[in-house]
Amino acid sequence: MGLFATPLLDDRVVLVNGGSQGVGAGIVRAAVREGATVVFTGRRAEVGEKLAADTGADFVQADLADPAQASGSVTETVSRHGRIDCLVNAAGLTSRGSLLDTTPELFDAHMAVNLRAPFFAMQAAVADMKGRGAPGTIVNIGSNCAHGGPPHLAPYSAAKAGLAGLTRNAAHAHRWDRIRINGLNIGWTDTEGEDTVQRTFHGAGDDWREKAAAAQPMGKLGQVDEIADFVVLLLSARSGVVTGSVIDWDQTVLGGLD
Repeated sequence: MGLFATPLLDDRVVLVNGGSQGVGAGIVRAAVREGATVVFTGRRAEVGEKLAADTGADFVQADLADPAQASGSVTETVSRHGRIDCLVNAAGLTSRGSLLDTTPELFDAHMAVNLRAPFFAMQAAVADMKGRGAPGTIVNIGSNCAHGGPPHLAPYSAAKAGLAGLTRNAAHAHRWDRIRINGLNIGWTDTEGEDTVQRTFHGAGDDWREKAAAAQPMGKLGQVDEIADFVVLLLSARSGVVTGSVIDWDQTVLGGLD
């Protein structure tokens, strides 16, 4: 249980796509702690099965680059638990590519995971919610790269910008269905995946976290548990009527200049 006397997601069925590691895994743990029945997806069976054993959540192996598997994650959740109340799209592909060196294959891979998968998972989730005449909540995990991003993340930035637009479009379309849809544009976050990225693409050493943290205004990188708690709040009734918001969860202030 979190800060509140009643678990925030008590009696809610929550699907976390891309929930087997990193931010997604943090959201799985937080949602379970707040009383939800949780289903999560991931590509690697051994990682997903371990998290399922640790948390009691249901693991569904899925490659979200396949739109049938993205929508199928919702179908499987409904099959197991009768409904879906909350959806989190947390899967993300962060492989590097600039405007000049990105291949069509790399571009398509980013669009498939970072934009198309959330689209079709939302399509299936909203269909279930509307079909039951029930309210629901969706949170899309975006990136501050949606505002532009560094040169080496061109296809990633393009996909996350599209996700921000999709979030607002879907929220507007389904507000009268009482389905709230919001996004979280997260900044530089300390995850095991980021550790791999820093070592693989940027030649980082064992002290990269300390160096990166020292260069941040708050003296640390974004933390998974803090993001997870914020996502749970957005999924819950405690966030009230908020919908169509794409929140910058970062230490950089857009438009701020020194």
